[in-house]
Amino acid sequence: MADLFDDPAGRSPEPERSGPRPLADRLRPKALGEVIGQQQVLGPEAPLGVMLASGALSSLIFWGPPGVGKTTIARLLADATDLHFVQISAIFTGVPELRKVFEAAKIRHRNGQGTLLFVDEIHRFNKAQQDGFLPHMEDGTILLVGATTENPSFELNAALLSRAQVLVLERLSRDDLEGLAQRAEHELGRSLPLDGAARTALLEMADGDGRALLNLIEQIMAWRVEGALSTEALSTRLMRRAAQYDKSGDGHYNLISALHKSVRGSDPDATLYWFARMLEAGEDPRFLARRITRMSVEDIGLADPQAQAICLQAWQTYERLGSPEGELALAQALVYLALAPKSNATYVAYKAARAAAKKTGSLSPPRHILNAPTKLMKEQGYGSGYAYDHDAEDGFSGQDYFPEEIGRDSYYTPVERGFERDLKKRLEYFAKLRRDRNG
Repeated sequence: MADLFDDPAGRSPEPERSGPRPLADRLRPKALGEVIGQQQVLGPEAPLGVMLASGALSSLIFWGPPGVGKTTIARLLADATDLHFVQISAIFTGVPELRKVFEAAKIRHRNGQGTLLFVDEIHRFNKAQQDGFLPHMEDGTILLVGATTENPSFELNAALLSRAQVLVLERLSRDDLEGLAQRAEHELGRSLPLDGAARTALLEMADGDGRALLNLIEQIMAWRVEGALSTEALSTRLMRRAAQYDKSGDGHYNLISALHKSVRGSDPDATLYWFARMLEAGEDPRFLARRITRMSVEDIGLADPQAQAICLQAWQTYERLGSPEGELALAQALVYLALAPKSNATYVAYKAARAAAKKTGSLSPPRHILNAPTKLMKEQGYGSGYAYDHDAEDGFSGQDYFPEEIGRDSYYTPVERGFERDLKKRLEYFAKLRRDRNG
């Protein structure tokens, strides 16, 4: 928050730092060319590369996980474009502080100095606060660079998004992390005391987060060890970093989408992988049990009527056994679903029927299928002409049951897979009988 109340004229020198600096701060790149990773936005033909080459930088939203360089890139963009850099966090900044930021930026603007305002966790600002940025973006008072770990489509106002370009920053790759580790070793003047396998394990622990990797390296370099530590020794001394996962955020929805589509795609191995990923991240198995049952009715349906029963049994087994034993029952259900014949025919038919019901409103059923418990209703024709199917040949009367105003419609079309092959034959059989009975 030190940047909030800097000199309005733009003179905001870096404060002197006499104390020890964290390794992540010491290794912060001094130029965009030193940034590790993110070439999809920084490369010569990538969005930022093109903007800087043309001298036309627009407001930006950086969307990506923690520790991938959002703050660093924003600061270096300010340096590269000779803009005054101001950093705030939406977590700690209220309306009064924002007003002061905008007023200071206006003074700079009048004095010929632009302001790059970097807003960390921008999705935490409410709608009114987000709207407050718009006039200052439009008149050039500020160039906004927001950072968010959440999907901007859901968390940011459409008006704000229309004035900024969203750039996706990705988790650092294994090679990126290795390059960062080598840079840290050069800065510290010695190699990590790890054997090859332990070094690989360290990179895995960082889980694509450069800041987390540097913090781990700083811990390791403070140890007094002789020789190279093994993976087992490293794991004893360090806890594995928890996977990035928010049960109400993008991680949750991305992984459940991957699980569902793996089942739909008949891939039991990918299905088990995403199931395990969600469990490792701390997902509630009851949520998974519910979603698995939904898959059985949405993507398998009547192609394998047994699938739903297996999912319900697995759910019940989990409730009886609890974790971790009960999770195996859910895994078995998922493998069954992945290998089951697929059909969404009932799902499609249901949606079509709902759409038709909404469109046709309050149309009455045809009178011949209405009950007539009173004399008046009989006089009105209720029940007149109804054919009792059990009395008809083949137990099928062939009568029409749709409202008279719309006539007969068709929604359900079985597929040529699994049990629905038999249902398709039955449907065709009844359609032929209906044609024959009705001429």
